Amino acid sequence: MLFFLIRHGDPIYDPDSLTPLGHRQAEALAKRLALYGLDEVYTSTSNRAMLTAKPTCELLKLEAKPLDFANEMYTWADLTVEREDGVAGITWLFYNRRTAALFNSREIRDLGDRWYDHPALASHNYKKGIDRIYNASDEFFAGLGYEHERYTGRYKITEPNKKRVALFAHQGFGLAFLSCLLDIPYPMFCTHFDISPTGMTVIEFQHIGEYALPKVLTHSSDSHLYREGLPTVYNGGPRF
Repeated sequence: MLFFLIRHGDPIYDPDSLTPLGHRQAEALAKRLALYGLDEVYTSTSNRAMLTAKPTCELLKLEAKPLDFANEMYTWADLTVEREDGVAGITWLFYNRRTAALFNSREIRDLGDRWYDHPALASHNYKKGIDRIYNASDEFFAGLGYEHERYTGRYKITEPNKKRVALFAHQGFGLAFLSCLLDIPYPMFCTHFDISPTGMTVIEFQHIGEYALPKVLTHSSDSHLYREGLPTVYNGGPRF
């Protein structure tokens, strides 16, 4: 099986939608995916994710299936922290300087999968948020024929297949989801990887005997944007 995780296009967060650039990104992505096809398409229940999937579904004549657990509002409630830059509100753990530094400390690395037990984090119950994504993603992949043996990095094959399956979702959710899928502790993953608008991550479930190992073939690829001459702006940063 090939699994595609795709972030939505350039967003408008309130109201939940896409910018004109985001719509063009989604159309460019659809052309790329239509070259080889997909067998199943899933989306977060967020409007910006569904709008990003729409051109792909139209070209491939597929109906997107909603996955509510992928909606970023839940991850936002689970994996954020009070801002420390003098601005009121909360931000992602990986954007907060103090937390990002802590995430890359020896203490956190030594805790491994139980990083949330660190005294500086224990009061937030981040375990609940990570467990929610682990449990839901394990159920999702079990339905696709791969049962996760948690923290071993492998999946028992129950229904071998050569499907091409795509999930259109989000940055914050996607980083947590991929850390669970790949059994890489969240602090390591979210501070060393990112996902840009319509960035495509491709994971092959490589069969080894009765098990499969998910292997990343490409991460947050945006070659479709280059193909269509669209700007490559990474999460509001400088243009490259």
